[in-house]
Amino acid sequence: MIVGLIEEDRVHIGGDSAGISGCRLTIRKDPKVFRNGPYALGFCGSFRMGQLLHHAFKAPKPKGDLDSFMTTRFVDKLRTCLKEAGWARKDSEQEKAGTFFVGVHGRLFIVYDDYQVAEPADGYAAVGCGNGFTLGALHATATTNLAPRERLTAALAAASHHSTDVCEPFTYTTAPSVSELYEMQARRHEAAMPGPRKPTDAAKKGAER
Repeated sequence: MIVGLIEEDRVHIGGDSAGISGCRLTIRKDPKVFRNGPYALGFCGSFRMGQLLHHAFKAPKPKGDLDSFMTTRFVDKLRTCLKEAGWARKDSEQEKAGTFFVGVHGRLFIVYDDYQVAEPADGYAAVGCGNGFTLGALHATATTNLAPRERLTAALAAASHHSTDVCEPFTYTTAPSVSELYEMQARRHEAAMPGPRKPTDAAKKGAER
């Protein structure tokens, strides 16, 4: 179960820890939500896909029109990663992947298993088992003064209470806002700038003369 929402130009994503196989439940230590560069990601379904998104996917830096970027360059890189790792599959000659969230530049996207990219108009979304319970909780708390983490927790707790396929512990991640990304880039640029050169011994002797 993955839930996400937008609050003040930042994307917040939360997930549960259930690994489901038939009637068997395993509490997974590896998280369903994480950061990859400037992106906050959260997946449901295959943990193998999630591991590739977390550790193998070299996500391209967002550039230009974000809608066009997500549906072209981002998805193209994603397809290459999943195919090279042997996870992508075909169904009736149509390539299939999995479903996951992408938070970047204050926007929340859902990438579905046919690689379509959706953006919820409500500013929040949920995917996975029990998503109806979490969507109801997110709608009910939309006009409250709860902090983003509190809203995500309330939504996940509602699904955990009513669905056998959702369980604690819950984990969270946040994508930085555009202004925060610019600040981080500026700090990296300043750190990479060469400092004042130290005079060599020969230069020091010359100055003493």
